[in-house]
Amino acid sequence: MPAIIPAETELRGRFVRLTSLAVDDFPELHEALARPEVFAGGFGGGPAGRPDGRSAFDDWAQAYYFGRGGDAALPFAVRLEGGPDAGRIVGATKLADFDTANESTHIGWTGYHPEVWGTAVNPETKLLLLDLAFSHGFGRVKIQADAVNARSRAAIEKLGAKLDGVMRRDKRRADGSWRDSAVYSVIVDEWPEVRAGLEARLARFAADARA
Repeated sequence: MPAIIPAETELRGRFVRLTSLAVDDFPELHEALARPEVFAGGFGGGPAGRPDGRSAFDDWAQAYYFGRGGDAALPFAVRLEGGPDAGRIVGATKLADFDTANESTHIGWTGYHPEVWGTAVNPETKLLLLDLAFSHGFGRVKIQADAVNARSRAAIEKLGAKLDGVMRRDKRRADGSWRDSAVYSVIVDEWPEVRAGLEARLARFAADARA
């Protein structure tokens, strides 16, 4: 099938629910993301990019999640699903850079509250977004990180994405320095294996939660 840009939608898993990001979500998103440790590894342009105060954060979030990609971009709030904190926003992400002719898109702009690092939140978020992309005819999904961000790169590699290469001097950080970008991707031929791996990881998280 030809690649089609998905319509706005809600994606629901066992651990997270992805809802279309709205300006009304910014107060909760500020609580989740406006932390030094979130920006330390390169998110949002690195430490110098962390907005100071709610007003500055709102301006930053508006530009970061709605300013690039236009109407075609799909920014999501990442909410916990189930349990006493159900519905709480713990991060945000975006599916964007749609190239329907070449059947490629990009999962990025992803940040989470540090307390959900290493949990089921990121693998299930990626599972839902990858499934959305591949079910709409896309053949390649890019995921990238600052080349020096070892934590993010390890998380991407654990998803099953393959390293395409490192783009040197790719983006300017908020402090004016230049970052190299480690570019990974999952292609449609790999998707069944990647999906099975993610589902197995999530099954282990579910088993641990029941133990």
